[in-house]
Amino acid sequence: MPSRQPDLGKRRAGVCLHLTSLPGRRGIGEIGAPARRFLGWMQAHGLSVWQFLPTVPTGHGHSPYQPLSVFAGNPLLIDLGDLVELELLRAEELGACDRLGDRGSVDYRAVGAVKLPRLELAADRFAEAGDAELEEEYERFLADHDRTWLDAFAAFCSLKSEHRSAPWSDWGIDFRTLDIPNLAERQPKRWQRIKRIQFLFARQWRALRAEAAARDIVLFGDVPIYMSLDCAEAWAHPDLLNLDANGAPLDVAGVPPDYFSADGQLWGNPTYRWDAHAADGYRWWVARLTHALEQADLVRLDHFRAFESYWSVPADAETARDGQWRAGPGRALFDALRDAIGSAPLVAEDLGLITDEVRALRQVLGLPGMQVLQFLVDQPQFSIEWIEENCICYTGTHDNDTSEGWYAGSGGAMAGDALARWQETVRQNLDQVEQGIHKAMISLAFRSRARIAIAPLQDYFGLGSAARFNTPGTARGNWRWRTTEAELNRADTRYIEDFAAASHRL
Repeated sequence: MPSRQPDLGKRRAGVCLHLTSLPGRRGIGEIGAPARRFLGWMQAHGLSVWQFLPTVPTGHGHSPYQPLSVFAGNPLLIDLGDLVELELLRAEELGACDRLGDRGSVDYRAVGAVKLPRLELAADRFAEAGDAELEEEYERFLADHDRTWLDAFAAFCSLKSEHRSAPWSDWGIDFRTLDIPNLAERQPKRWQRIKRIQFLFARQWRALRAEAAARDIVLFGDVPIYMSLDCAEAWAHPDLLNLDANGAPLDVAGVPPDYFSADGQLWGNPTYRWDAHAADGYRWWVARLTHALEQADLVRLDHFRAFESYWSVPADAETARDGQWRAGPGRALFDALRDAIGSAPLVAEDLGLITDEVRALRQVLGLPGMQVLQFLVDQPQFSIEWIEENCICYTGTHDNDTSEGWYAGSGGAMAGDALARWQETVRQNLDQVEQGIHKAMISLAFRSRARIAIAPLQDYFGLGSAARFNTPGTARGNWRWRTTEAELNRADTRYIEDFAAASHRL
């Protein structure tokens, strides 16, 4: 934990960049030296909020919103160079990883093939090294996390490996109900290896958070409302989900038709048995938010509207059109969180179909919401005064096209006169368009009353649609974009600090 907490009450400017997108020579972003260097880049440009996506181990599709655990850290993000300094790896053992290079896209299969064996080697050496100081740190880590999530994650990963990565619902009844402590005897070396790798992740993360605190940079994390069906927590706590006796979902989550999809979005995550959560005082949610706040100074509650009511789709439905609204936990969950952990620095992701009831819940909780300029500036009579102080103002999020791509192509099917009118409406609400639509959007976000203004790194660089990070409702080509050292260090980003100074966000 950092020695001091950043001031969340002052005006700040920030960047949205997932950790996989950091530059570096090993094919994927890392939370050691590459992340610390990025903190320096942020500080030099007047930015003091770093928003990132969930830092979890990902499964099929590599989406951080479909993880293998909602608590664990993604091993692929561990900095191998730090493990050389700890003498758990030798520099010459990193050659294959270093050859992955500082590329503009992540090849997850290639990264995993060379990086995971080296992490396992480091974990085994750690177990054999007898470093008293490191072992003491490790024992404290176990004491803090074993009971809440670590034991279950180690058991889940061990069994998943034994079953050749098959979903836990296919393992057979014996393995679906096996007592977790018994697995320590079943695969003791694999069990301990998984835990030690998680410790190495947590150790590097503590160093990153301390560095951010020293630079007065806010780390802004993300808690998705749902868990993946094939994750450790679903396996360990099936009673908290709407599942049948075989572990199959009775209904799944999504959203009705929206801005991104005419058929809605069918996410496939199992929905919660909110009555079961309420019966034990929302203990699982208390543990989850406590863990998230150990990692970040500020936490976004993804899909906040589902806490009021959520879109439930039959598990056999072909599209999200076939769903219906069901009541969420409402204020009761947040009262339980407040009683357990006090007033938590949370942000409500209140995008999409937002009702008066959802707005009322956010307001009574006093949570900042979100405003996305791509959704606002082409609305009739738009004014910057629409954007209140108690919110986060974005040019776009990780789910949007880049600002340049949006302006060039988000007329969608519009063409000719219709597209020209749309572009003129945007121009009327933005100045500096001649300098690039990305600069105009960033300037507007910074000048708004919002306490925090954020742009994706792609917007700071003025990149087009090829740099889009995620397209909701699609299964391919997402979560891969990376920046490079050369791109990060180019000279034409000095305007960012000027914009931040002019809008009193330094």
